[in-house]
Amino acid sequence: MKQLSAIIRPFKLDDVSGALAGIGIQGMAVTKAAGFDQRKGCFENHRNHEGVSDFIPRIKIEVVISEERLEDALAAVIRGARTGRMGDGKIFVMEVSEVIRIRTGEVGDEACSPPFYGELSAS
Repeated sequence: MKQLSAIIRPFKLDDVSGALAGIGIQGMAVTKAAGFDQRKGCFENHRNHEGVSDFIPRIKIEVVISEERLEDALAAVIRGARTGRMGDGKIFVMEVSEVIRIRTGEVGDEACSPPFYGELSAS
């Protein structure tokens, strides 16, 4: 199993999630993030206080997938996130030793696939 973590521009989130959905990846974690690069910050207007911030707003997407799906997922993220300008982001790939779905106890690939909600129980 692999964990793909991508730091992207906030306005590219729909493009990246759409590209991942297009290859059948439907589950992901999305977190607001901030950081800086060679540009060392950006201009902000927050609650009528203008100034330069040391951090640039970004979005972090995390997906855990099987190793066989990694190349397709990387291509989808790059396709969805790329603008061709400095600051498009970074992708990190890490090894995942185990995945367990808490609700069902499913392990591995079964825990990463989306659950089937064909019949909803009343519990």
